[in-house]
Amino acid sequence: MSNTLAKGLEGIVAASTRLSDVRGDIGQLIYCGYDINELAGKVSYEEVVYLLHHNHLPSRKELDELKSALSAYREIPKGVIDIIKKLPKTTPPMHAIRTAVSALGCFDTTCDDDTMDAQRRKARRLIAQIPVVTAYFHRARQKKELVHPDPVLGEAANFLYMVNGEKPTKEMEDTMDVCYVLHADHGMNASTFSARVTIATLSDMYSAITTAIGTLKGPLHGGANEGVIKMLQEIGSLEQVDAFIEDALAQKKKIMGIGHRVYKVLDPRAPHLKRMAQLLSAKLGDPKWIQMSERIAELMLQKKGLNANVDFYSATVYFSLGIPTDLFTPIFAISRTSGWTAHVLEQLADNRLIRPQSNYIGPVGLKVVPIEQR
Repeated sequence: MSNTLAKGLEGIVAASTRLSDVRGDIGQLIYCGYDINELAGKVSYEEVVYLLHHNHLPSRKELDELKSALSAYREIPKGVIDIIKKLPKTTPPMHAIRTAVSALGCFDTTCDDDTMDAQRRKARRLIAQIPVVTAYFHRARQKKELVHPDPVLGEAANFLYMVNGEKPTKEMEDTMDVCYVLHADHGMNASTFSARVTIATLSDMYSAITTAIGTLKGPLHGGANEGVIKMLQEIGSLEQVDAFIEDALAQKKKIMGIGHRVYKVLDPRAPHLKRMAQLLSAKLGDPKWIQMSERIAELMLQKKGLNANVDFYSATVYFSLGIPTDLFTPIFAISRTSGWTAHVLEQLADNRLIRPQSNYIGPVGLKVVPIEQR
């Protein structure tokens, strides 16, 4: 066995998958054979959920059945709602979601049923329930009445309805739906890998998704889009962008939303989000956020050869939709649950415990000195 060290497991292939492929050298993202540019704006998020779980796009009958199932699974146990309501109002949303998902496993009598049919039901249930617990927590922390799911609405529209308390416009719904599609899966990223590591021990679906949420929470993964808006707000205006970037580069500070661990060229999801950000900014009459973003992206490409990634423009899209900054990463989690659960199912279908080696660099041969002599 090779003892070659690959820090951060860079370049190490951990699994074979049919689900998605990130081709960083050419800026391509593929879901089950479909280029992301072929899917975004042409199919709904629910169709992508079906694609990831079944390896083909659904027929009308199959799509209707999936939508009906997701709608039916949205109901949250009262015990979990009580937990959500009792959380401190200052709890970061990702903490709340992680806690709620773990609690959902306690109330699911099939939690430890390891048949594949049961696993698929749990996967669908989590896809349906994570948006609901997110919206419930957001309303509860504001001391507002909870808005319960509308069975007629699709996933994107229902989430916006539950958060805001009013039905979204068609444009808002379509925008959120495309965001969900773009974030649904992304190769062997950190949170997906952590979900597969957890389920590979033959733990349970809820534990695997709780693990993934905890991993996504980090600012080097899903938390980056929150950092983008905070950066834009700190800069304040288009006129301040150049000086801010120059100063940040001089101090070797990281520019949030710029560059990617895998993509060496433009993130293929970024243009879709940039286009939506431009349209929303124009309609809302406050174009400065997208103008600032475009200037930052231009400067970073010129000065460092780095492109904007998916977080860079998704932040402006969500901000323009009136979504609170600390719900940006939860939205990422909501859509990525489709990919996480698909990877969990794929891991279970041909499982082997994931157990890498470590390279020990500590001392050897030490002798214990009696405590009185230390």
